[in-house]
Amino acid sequence: MSTVDDTFEAEPDRAASWMPRRFRSSVRSDELWLVALAALIGGFAGMGVAAIVHLLHAAHFLLFGTTTHDVSGAVYVAPWRAAIVPVVGGLLLGLTMFLTTKLARSVATIDPIEANALFGGRIPVVGSAIVVLQTMISSGFGASIGMEAGYTQLGSMAASKLGQAFNVRRNDMRVLVGCGAAGAIAAAFDAPLTGAFYAFELVISSYAIATLAPVVVASIAAVASMRLLIEPSSFQVGFAGDLSISDYGLVFAMAVACSALGICLMRSVAFVEATFVRLRVPALARPAIGGAAVGLMALATPAVLSSGHAALQVGFGADYSMATLLLLIGLKTAASAISLGSGFKGGLFFASLFLGAMLGKLVAIWWMMMFGLTTPVLVFGIVGMCAMATAVLGAPLTMAFLALETTGSLPLTIAVLAAAVVASITVRRAFGYSFATWRFHLRGESIRSAADVGWIRELTVGKMMRKDVRTVRIDLTREQLKRDFPLGSAQRVIVVDDSDRYAGIVLISELHRSTEEDSSDLTGLLTFRTTTLEPRMTVREAMKVFSSAESDGLAVISDVDRRSVIGFLSEQHALRRYSEEMDRRASETVI
Repeated sequence: MSTVDDTFEAEPDRAASWMPRRFRSSVRSDELWLVALAALIGGFAGMGVAAIVHLLHAAHFLLFGTTTHDVSGAVYVAPWRAAIVPVVGGLLLGLTMFLTTKLARSVATIDPIEANALFGGRIPVVGSAIVVLQTMISSGFGASIGMEAGYTQLGSMAASKLGQAFNVRRNDMRVLVGCGAAGAIAAAFDAPLTGAFYAFELVISSYAIATLAPVVVASIAAVASMRLLIEPSSFQVGFAGDLSISDYGLVFAMAVACSALGICLMRSVAFVEATFVRLRVPALARPAIGGAAVGLMALATPAVLSSGHAALQVGFGADYSMATLLLLIGLKTAASAISLGSGFKGGLFFASLFLGAMLGKLVAIWWMMMFGLTTPVLVFGIVGMCAMATAVLGAPLTMAFLALETTGSLPLTIAVLAAAVVASITVRRAFGYSFATWRFHLRGESIRSAADVGWIRELTVGKMMRKDVRTVRIDLTREQLKRDFPLGSAQRVIVVDDSDRYAGIVLISELHRSTEEDSSDLTGLLTFRTTTLEPRMTVREAMKVFSSAESDGLAVISDVDRRSVIGFLSEQHALRRYSEEMDRRASETVI
């Protein structure tokens, strides 16, 4: 997914020098200007999505010889094209990865969720451009993944740079990044409410009255600019009926089935990656191998190629048999897992919609054979589509609004919402991650959402500790130490050895409680000999050390090897600083 280097993590926010101070002050002081900025971001996101869609259509026409909007919906693709083009795409992607490694070793590639969680919404331009380019190569050459990662990366990067230009507050920056992602998804699906709640649930990770206006305005502006430039390729399915109470048994069964398939898909991606590592396949060669596997599956059906957006539109109207549906689900799942696991760049949003729709139709046909069914199978295809996407993305309200904007049916939207909630709970209980947070987990990150935890990592022991620490040598006698530190003068004293390395802490109360019969050596009084803090520890990590050691104060050492004392931190001070930061962050958000 994304990689972050220490250089970017330490880079401070900088206001662009070309932006007049008056404009920056207006945006910081008046939320109407922030809304206007969001509209500008949404318009740019819509234009960016339109440009990418045009380029992908042209690529599919040139490479696969198809006139459809998306190669996955083509009736026929020449076998040699289906087999060879994904391999060429893998080779080209490997070349871009090689050039990126050689020419830009320190470039950070950070997606919107990670940016909002850890970096206050700061997204680098060069890394984002690389992500968009690699995503376009992956989807354009037929890798079985969607473009949503490229869309949101482009929109959020533009929002981040504009926010930095106006020097907006940290919380406003995170909202603007959400506006960029909202505009991108809204333009991609021609669905402003879907885009807005995608931002609320996944990128901003909260909903507040103050964030409603900019996010919704960005979504509407993106859809408007998209419609001015290109005819939207969104799918519209009409449904005017109601679902009976008995239909909800099928809805819940479908939600559980979609959850199982979603977990299988996410684990399959990790399995493919681990297999390449275990076989010691060079990273630059993996996309070509993955492309070869996808090309072989494309010989059976073009539906496995690219995002599957057009295949979804075709699948809604097609009367597939159960065998065909099983084949489509199996091939698309394998193709998506292999594409991402082999190194192609993209997301699973579009793929999960296609898989969910096909699984929904499959379960509905089985249910009809077993128990009978009066509601059209297509309706349960929509329910399955949204339940599967919820299982993968973890955004139930986003999927509910997608169903509403797609069908215009409130009864169906209620059924979708019920299925989405069941799918979300099932995945969280059985697996614990959405696809984005699962990828972070595989990289060793502990974040579970886009909630702002970056400030916690910035609040380190090194920033909170006292540096004016007095130490004593271990060869000092107890009587000498008693004279230097009378009872009440201090709570503790840090002891170092002959090499000025940390030896432990002597509690002054214990020192004065010792009698003359006790040994005059300080060794017997030393506590916390191996329990110390390091300056890079976060406040939460420090609090865990305090709790496990049952201490209200610990020494800070430079590193484990040298063990030289550089400071001291008390638990009380760490708690106070943590509470102050919590209050300050909370005051920035108006509920």
